[in-house]
Amino acid sequence: MDNQWRAQFDAEVTFANGGGLRTDGFRLDVPGPDITDDELAALFVRHLGLLMVAEVRITGRTMIEEPHKGGRGVAARPGPEGGSRRLVELSHVVTDGMTTLPGWPAPRITEWLTREASRANYAPGTEFQVGRIDMIANTGTYVDTPAHRFADGADLAGTGLERLADLPGVVVRVPAGTRAVDRLLLAPCEVAGHAVLLHTGWSAHFGTDRYGAPEAPYLTGDGARALVDAGAALVGIDSINIDDMSPAAAGERPAHSALLAAGVPVVEHLTNLDALPPTGFRFTAAPPMVAGMGTFPVRAFAVLDPT
Repeated sequence: MDNQWRAQFDAEVTFANGGGLRTDGFRLDVPGPDITDDELAALFVRHLGLLMVAEVRITGRTMIEEPHKGGRGVAARPGPEGGSRRLVELSHVVTDGMTTLPGWPAPRITEWLTREASRANYAPGTEFQVGRIDMIANTGTYVDTPAHRFADGADLAGTGLERLADLPGVVVRVPAGTRAVDRLLLAPCEVAGHAVLLHTGWSAHFGTDRYGAPEAPYLTGDGARALVDAGAALVGIDSINIDDMSPAAAGERPAHSALLAAGVPVVEHLTNLDALPPTGFRFTAAPPMVAGMGTFPVRAFAVLDPT
């Protein structure tokens, strides 16, 4: 039988919405003696089901080899109660001339075949309209597949539906004023096989100059690696980018790099995440099967089933 380990430590917790918590001599089952303080902090947050944690300081740590006592997991939060199956729209409307990313080309929506012109081709009283849209792939609410970041990565046609459709979802509520979504904010959530949606509230600024401001919320590289390690199937955010867009980031994109390298699609520019429960829904954000493209707009939505 493999050795079983427990960590005994003191922990000082600071919450993003104010206040704190201190424990002395806390004992927790751990995978092994080489666990880092950061990993131990995340496991501690998850074990207690703590939300909105800004920082955990671990001190006085000792490792104990003994049989596990059966540390509990974090119970899934209940889904919506009562009522009937419900669909929740999570996409921005694509309109002619709209701004998604400041300085990037806007879509142009026109008619290729007008109703009037079509009448010459059909029986009296029968007419059709065929529209045309000229746009860049990063328009509205869209998905990034590995080919967006890596030349040899899977494109839209090569990314399976199991990564894009009918995924169990979990919403991570980001405290107001928090820019960096890190490992500790993610730790309480069960993310394996889930679409992880980061609800920052930044979508309220969509279409305004504020939306592209340097203080827009983002996922840290460490947070992205934690989601990959935990087995997240997809990650979405209601902000301008999954990565830090401020000048201080110097063009680095650690969240995109970690997620897309692991085959985890990224959905950006979500909206209406406040209408979702923390868990208990299914998420879909599927693009057309276009070969050779790494990004494309999606109709993102959630399905809420009654419990």
